[in-house]
Amino acid sequence: MARSFKLTADGGSRGNPGPAGYGAVVSENGKILAELFDVIGIATNNVAEYSGLLAGLSHIHQLDPEATVEVAMDSKLVVEQMSGRWQIKHADMRVLAKQCRDAHNPLLITYKWIPRDENSHADRLANKALDGESAHKPAAVIQENYLTDRLRSDEVPTTIHFIRHGETILTPTRKFSGTGPLDPELTTDGLAQAERVAAEVAKLKPDFLIASPLRRTLETAAAIARATGLDVIEDKDWYELSFGSWDGKSIEEVKAENPDDYQAWLDSSAYRPGGGESYDEARSRVDAALEKLAAEYPGKSVVVVTHNGVIKSAANLVIGGPNDGVFHMDATPCSISTISIWPSDGLRALRSFNERGHHR
Repeated sequence: MARSFKLTADGGSRGNPGPAGYGAVVSENGKILAELFDVIGIATNNVAEYSGLLAGLSHIHQLDPEATVEVAMDSKLVVEQMSGRWQIKHADMRVLAKQCRDAHNPLLITYKWIPRDENSHADRLANKALDGESAHKPAAVIQENYLTDRLRSDEVPTTIHFIRHGETILTPTRKFSGTGPLDPELTTDGLAQAERVAAEVAKLKPDFLIASPLRRTLETAAAIARATGLDVIEDKDWYELSFGSWDGKSIEEVKAENPDDYQAWLDSSAYRPGGGESYDEARSRVDAALEKLAAEYPGKSVVVVTHNGVIKSAANLVIGGPNDGVFHMDATPCSISTISIWPSDGLRALRSFNERGHHR
């Protein structure tokens, strides 16, 4: 009788790209059979995550080539691509995916996404591999040279221009405005801001226009659509954070009603304001959304009309900032922030943040 295994896998890069390693845990009936981890040189997070999957599937195939396997990973990109729901347009990723499919019969494998904290064992192994590599000082030199070469390369990156929506009635008083039922529309000033940023975006000649499906973002996107002739693609991946019961309230109101809760939010990016979404949760969501954009629009220029919390999370991710770095950033209404992602290896670079020269 064929055996049944569970595989959790992860990978990481200190620099993205940078010194990279993977970890994988193979278990059967709740018993751990193997802990696999190794360094793979200079690579991106995506390559490291695929490497963890490949190592785990290869090990399982040696144990039983007829075994069924449940793969659980916190990489939305790997799970969706290996499940066949997302296209794999990057040449290097297609090679890795093929290697994984060749490692064990794909008809015997199921994939599911799990939150990062449920994949902590594989993550620890990946970091164990990286800690063994970290003392190798030349890796830093290799990483620096790699980044310089990639930024100078002739490959066309996916360029993402993030546009924060225009002003709403909640914006001037800095009231919390998430995905709650208020869903405010743009003010007269907000509509004027949208027209100005639309004229600036038209100069960028984007290929695609995506928007969070909330009223304020759709109204801003409508102005950009008129200026560029592009259709608006609605995508819930770019929703603002949920602020739960804080939605519509000012900072002063929240501090007066729940001072301890407000301080807890400032103290930890893992705190869920008003029972909503934490910045850590948003970080994972935005990370997956960036990977999806790069996979679906390689080498294209994409405008994404979204929200302050999302733009801050994206910028902080790209520069490798600490999770609480979002508390020290601010994207103002109808500002432009630009990120580039290179298709072949997933390298990310922040090109600009909170540009507002078009509002003068």
